[in-house]
Amino acid sequence: MNSQSTAGFLGAVVAAIALAAAFIYGPSPSQMRNPQPAAVQQAAPAEAAPAAPAPRGPVIREVPNN
Repeated sequence: MNSQSTAGFLGAVVAAIALAAAFIYGPSPSQMRNPQPAAVQQAAPAEAAPAAPAPRGPVIREVPNN
């Protein structure tokens, strides 16, 4: 076997594994036909979260060139 046929074989194996994973972990056809209502997908928060403080970083000061 030369390197091109070996690469082609390995590429086909990787593609088959990726396709199998997409079928296993993807949504089932019944979930695609009957999507969940929008009210169930996004729940409103009970109370507003306080605003996060601004991130503090190093203080950079201008230094005169003498």
